[in-house]
Amino acid sequence: MPQTESNPIAIGTKAADIQLPDSRGREHHLVDFESKPALLVAFISNRCPFVILLREALAQFGREYEAKGLQIIAINSNDTAAHPEETLARIGQEVETYGYTFPYLKDETQEVAKAYGAACTPDFFLFGADRKLAYHGQFDDARPGNGKPVTGADLRAAVDAVLAGSKPAASQIPSIGCNIKWEPGNEPSWFSKAA
Repeated sequence: MPQTESNPIAIGTKAADIQLPDSRGREHHLVDFESKPALLVAFISNRCPFVILLREALAQFGREYEAKGLQIIAINSNDTAAHPEETLARIGQEVETYGYTFPYLKDETQEVAKAYGAACTPDFFLFGADRKLAYHGQFDDARPGNGKPVTGADLRAAVDAVLAGSKPAASQIPSIGCNIKWEPGNEPSWFSKAA
């Protein structure tokens, strides 16, 4: 299956603003979570095999780490005209089915994905209390078909470090997944259709 690697984003990059709706019509803003000591922005999908592999583990990770102070915001930026399984209504179904306790938002214009430089699903951006990027890498090394268990080991280690007031490991393995499904004519300059 085609694979896209997350873009290289400089550690220390500030979190871009977020003003996006969830399936219940509530709009969420980045400032809503300013008191949290750590923020994870996760670009995910309802259809990508890479996300399907880890979504139950991601839900469990969310329950565990939100209790420790991590705020998670999941975002779906895929084109809904070409992929109707990525609509806001379907996002609501995913939340119910998999027990996501964190906001799962729809980026209909795809502007938030562009602002973050998100390239694939899943694509994880972990920020410290100062909302500067501390980790941009994989959940773990499990991939569809490689037989490795889904543990979230890489992301867990990074979040543990940030919550403890230290820096995650400098060596960060990029996330790999499906490319974000850009609306025709809305592709960012760095998007390669060959991916």
